[in-house]
Amino acid sequence: MATVTIHAAQDSLPQLVARAEAGEEIVLSRGEEPVAKIVPIQPKAKKRQFGALKGKISIGPEFFEPLPEDELKAWDQ
Repeated sequence: MATVTIHAAQDSLPQLVARAEAGEEIVLSRGEEPVAKIVPIQPKAKKRQFGALKGKISIGPEFFEPLPEDELKAWDQ
């Protein structure tokens, strides 16, 4: 994490933004006091696609069968 004064940042903002895009965090300070931070923005998560696992997983017919009594009682505890 680098610290840069606001005065110095005015002259090199494009370079500071490029460093932030590369993953670095830049702290802006007024004199010795930190006042702001330039950080990279996390990309948005991709939208889920319906059917993405089609053909990759399967559910057997035993999934739909009723559970045995002893297992049902275990869930009630």
